[in-house]
Amino acid sequence: MKVSIIGAGSMFTRHLTVDILTIDGLDEGTFALVDIDPRRLELARKLVEMLIAKMGKNWKVIASTDRREVIADSDFVINQIEVSGLQTVRWDYEIPLKYGVKQCIGDTLGPGGLFKTLRTLPPWIEIVRDIEELAPNTTILNYTNPMSAVILATTRVTDLPVVGLCHSVQGTSRLLADMLGVPYEELKWECAGINHMAWFTKLEHKGRDMYPILRERAKDPEFLSRDPVRLDAMLYLGAFVTESSGHFSEYIPYYRKRQELIDKHCGSGYNGETGFYANNWPTWRADNDREIERLVSGEKELTLDRSYEYAAVIIEAMVKDQPAVIYGNVKNTGLIENLPQDGVVEVACMINRNGINPCYFGRLPEQLAALNRSNMAFFELAVEAVLQKDRDMAMRALMVDPLTAAVCSLSEIKAMFDELYEAQKDYIAELH
Repeated sequence: MKVSIIGAGSMFTRHLTVDILTIDGLDEGTFALVDIDPRRLELARKLVEMLIAKMGKNWKVIASTDRREVIADSDFVINQIEVSGLQTVRWDYEIPLKYGVKQCIGDTLGPGGLFKTLRTLPPWIEIVRDIEELAPNTTILNYTNPMSAVILATTRVTDLPVVGLCHSVQGTSRLLADMLGVPYEELKWECAGINHMAWFTKLEHKGRDMYPILRERAKDPEFLSRDPVRLDAMLYLGAFVTESSGHFSEYIPYYRKRQELIDKHCGSGYNGETGFYANNWPTWRADNDREIERLVSGEKELTLDRSYEYAAVIIEAMVKDQPAVIYGNVKNTGLIENLPQDGVVEVACMINRNGINPCYFGRLPEQLAALNRSNMAFFELAVEAVLQKDRDMAMRALMVDPLTAAVCSLSEIKAMFDELYEAQKDYIAELH
């Protein structure tokens, strides 16, 4: 067994490694760690070696800043790269702000999401080419955002099996159980859509539809404030969505186009605070590095609790042929009938020795599908802009972005795009 982790300095490495090491019977193998930052790579190596020792497993660790040295013959490649995020996060936020686009997160859709796509995809495609050559029998597990864009690009450049893994379905289903006051194991639900905008189309407890209860509770201002945008949108759209109010407020045109709407509907932090990601990401990343240093030094105790991430679930199900169900981002091959058939959707997937087997969902309620399609159009233009090196196509992705279009005219969007492009031209592949 060989698992390569690209972007090993990421916060995910600790949790994913613990998850994999807790797989019963998978007692030996190799972790191949890759990061272009030597300091973060060394911290990751030490951390993984400590986890292996603490759990008494026979895994070994190899590490390199050159992925070609270590990824050959990987059974699984986990991608969790970030490309120039610290250098560009202020531009992603402050330039659109000049034009009235007030982002909370800005790493998936909108101006920030577009330029993160333009930064991330070219190096990722180079990595995919190396994986094809050196590990042709691997399965790619992606954690990097923008999730839909990364998976869409991957399906366009390779036939290697790939699935995009998020934690919003797991987290939100547990949140809903808590909101409804029912045991999680007893909540029956169905969920489908796209990453960060998948919809809980069914919520039942012992045969009882729980949506009437959730809608009634959402009328209470105190309850509504727990997740203000998602709960408000549910009242009108008919379903609860998988990603936080802060993210979701950027994916639709209703909540951030005027300051009075932000004041009314958006809360602090992940509930919709303007500038939340840009103002905090450098600190979060530094804090993560310091925490790893404390773990490696022994100042902080290493815990071995398994997380809710899906990577180890997939590895265990495939290696041991113990079927499991996860929610993954995959190419839409008729899975959701009223979403674009060559796009990327998030659906239930059955995992077994044959790999990742996405499950047919059918049709989403049309109002939900329409909102998904608006986001998928953005991803289609953004990804094809990279693949075709087409600057105008990238600009037009921003023109169909729901939030940007709600705030700006076409001429303003072009001016914003040109300013962002000029600021970040050293960090993105040249577009013509």
